[in-house]
Amino acid sequence: MCTWFYADYKSLSPIIDKAQQLPLAFSMMNAMSKPKTMSGNIRPTDMAAVFAPNKQGNMAVFPMIWGFTVEQSSKPLINCRIETAEQKPVWKDSWFRRRCVIPASWYYEWGIPPSEVGYHNANEQRNIKKEKYAIQPEGAEITYLAGLYRFEEHRGVQIPMFAVITRESVEPVSSIHDRMPLILGKDSLREWVRPDSDPGRIAKKALTNMVMEKAIDYPEPKPAFMQT
Repeated sequence: MCTWFYADYKSLSPIIDKAQQLPLAFSMMNAMSKPKTMSGNIRPTDMAAVFAPNKQGNMAVFPMIWGFTVEQSSKPLINCRIETAEQKPVWKDSWFRRRCVIPASWYYEWGIPPSEVGYHNANEQRNIKKEKYAIQPEGAEITYLAGLYRFEEHRGVQIPMFAVITRESVEPVSSIHDRMPLILGKDSLREWVRPDSDPGRIAKKALTNMVMEKAIDYPEPKPAFMQT
């Protein structure tokens, strides 16, 4: 599961700066009324810096909005289960032709503290306040979330929208939630975004050695015009 992630500007500035400077970012900002900060806490419908293939099929940086728009719901589709990615119409075309990578510092998950699990029945667990955890691959400064994207027309502009792929969770994440994002190693990024590669084969190499700790609420970055 992934409903919120953090992009630390210090470590991701080369990627964020490049995405912010693209003309597409300004078009998206005007069409979607979204700031192009792309750092700090990134939530659904926010703009983020994303790796995707350029016209030559090579990995490049683009600004994208988090969440596919669907008529059946007022909420965007932000996560795609890998088990059904090649079957469901909303994901199928993107799974085979339009894959992306979302660089993050870590992602967040909410769950009952592992120390409380097993000591309460189901009714008691509902009353236990869930805590927020920050999760990332062990030893990694950047967490590469695997995703899908597509283009949607908003106010006459073709806007790239992305969703994060999820899979069954592994320890220690499984102690608080049964799902987690599909996280790629750095050596898999270019192959993942290539339209002619096999996503199922690459997904089998996903990282599984995660570290998890209670999250700290970092201050939101100031808009550019407020920074000195």
